[in-house]
Amino acid sequence: MCGIVGYIGHREAYPIVIKGLKRLEYRGYDSAGLVLYDGKDLKLSKTKGKVSDLEAKAEKEITQNGSIGIGHTRWATHGVPNDVNSHPHLSNSGNLAIVHNGIIENYEPLKKELINRGYVFHSDTDTEVLVNLIEEVQKKENIKLGKAVQIALNQVVGAYAICVFDKQKPDEIIVARLGSPLAIGIGENEFFIASDASPFIEYTSNAIYLEDEEMAIVRMHKDLKIRKIKDDSLVDPYIQELQMNLEQIEKGGYDHFMMKEIYEQPSVIKDTYRGRLHSNEGLIKMAGIEDNLEKFTNAQRILIIACGTSWHAGLVAEYVFEEFTRIPVEVEYASEFRYRNPIINEKDVVIAISQSGETADTLAAIKLAKEKGAFVFGVCNVVGSSISRESHAGAYTHAGPEIGVASTKAFTTQITVLTMIALRLAQAKGTLSKSDFHRYLSELEAIPEKVEEALKTNEVAKEIASVYKDATNCLYLGRGYNFPVALEGALKLKEISYIHAEGYPAAEMKHGPIALIDEQMPVVVIAPKQGHYDKVVSNVQEIKSRSGKIIAIVTKGDEQVRNLADHVIEIPETSDALSPLLTTIPLQLLSYHIAVMRGCNVDQPRNLAKSVTVE
Repeated sequence: MCGIVGYIGHREAYPIVIKGLKRLEYRGYDSAGLVLYDGKDLKLSKTKGKVSDLEAKAEKEITQNGSIGIGHTRWATHGVPNDVNSHPHLSNSGNLAIVHNGIIENYEPLKKELINRGYVFHSDTDTEVLVNLIEEVQKKENIKLGKAVQIALNQVVGAYAICVFDKQKPDEIIVARLGSPLAIGIGENEFFIASDASPFIEYTSNAIYLEDEEMAIVRMHKDLKIRKIKDDSLVDPYIQELQMNLEQIEKGGYDHFMMKEIYEQPSVIKDTYRGRLHSNEGLIKMAGIEDNLEKFTNAQRILIIACGTSWHAGLVAEYVFEEFTRIPVEVEYASEFRYRNPIINEKDVVIAISQSGETADTLAAIKLAKEKGAFVFGVCNVVGSSISRESHAGAYTHAGPEIGVASTKAFTTQITVLTMIALRLAQAKGTLSKSDFHRYLSELEAIPEKVEEALKTNEVAKEIASVYKDATNCLYLGRGYNFPVALEGALKLKEISYIHAEGYPAAEMKHGPIALIDEQMPVVVIAPKQGHYDKVVSNVQEIKSRSGKIIAIVTKGDEQVRNLADHVIEIPETSDALSPLLTTIPLQLLSYHIAVMRGCNVDQPRNLAKSVTVE
């Protein structure tokens, strides 16, 4: 959510900032802006709309020279998306410029006090309040910018990642974070600042990720200084070598990142279990599990906390864990978990799932669980992310950068990791027979090849999409392991095509949703041969008798459902527990093609953000 890019060095800042903002478009935004310093003046340009709109506007209204610049893509919180509310914001004097991700919760009383002191506000944003608060502290205390930022941040309540520049001190940028990610790329006599490393990956492979409540003074020709915001203590910077490469964050010949990421699933699932799953030896080796095996095997309960697609992966895991390990599992929306005074015990294991590792609600839930004494295990994709650092232990999914806002490969790799954990615990507890354990290892190892086969249904999905692209509603039904897949399929459709869709357990259809079914209602039924097949067939017959249009996901060779359905998409056969890794593939393809045919922005759907860093 929102994106920050900054540069200070010997190059022209404008092309670096613009390119960086384009790299961060995946995060979701509604407006964009930048400010450059040319050695004399601040040159500001900002606009509602896309980075391409900013580029066109900036080329008309400002000169693009200058070796210092900060830019921003905004996802509106305080104030509607418009030119005035866009970032950067300037202080009343015009000396300070700021970009900000997050929310300042106590901005109203601060704003009133600043108005009483003669400050004038032009936008509806909390960010303009922050930059003027910094300026007021700077003037009142007669101190340098860095100290003023520190004092001001100790007065605010909320979350932030900020870059602040003072044209009266033109050789430094001040950056700080609390609850919203910020990375500093370190080059030769130059520094890059960004919400993640993608904007500067071609310039340097060395980066520092600020921790919560840390600020950095980024200065030319001087060492980077990092301090704690609360007590001003110095922090030794930890420089990480970046693992991503430029190829991973480009489309690679596909029309959209979403399609690229759908087709990456065979390889990334293999990357997820590579070095961990050894079917020939009958072993699963995961350091985060082995080092904490007793915590898991003695757990009275496993709590899974997540949001969105990650929550759906957690629901699949609930079925898998309870079936394999016989440990009771509860799956919670992270956004609800922390606000309902949950019962958490020291013998609970909390598994927190997040693609980005920065999801604010999930981070807050982790902190609550830790306060109550629970053991927290993180599952995320982004190395060095906040959740990976906040958790006691964890496992990365190794899916590589996921740029499309609608998660695809994140979902399947999360299920892969969680299934491996469940299998290892089942082996340790003796709740799964040796023969079943070995069978599941072999079947999981075969999944990438079967996903390849499932991807061959793309043309069929495209044909079906052409029939239903103008639908206004859609129902998704599944049972057992595939009920969460129905939820995920419905989520994919509504978030990228804007068609209203709902997922239901198939048996619940007759308790309400059946009233919606008529000849205008497409119903997607997930009906693999394994599991509750006969019951699902009965549900399909109920739909058929009410003239509903049936799109069925079936096991290759199925005849019974084929004879009832209007459209059939076949997938390879696998065990019931692993079937979500295959049944979700045609649903991703179907949503993608419907969205494209409706002219929707597939990678950047309206109102959505990739990494939701506000609560």
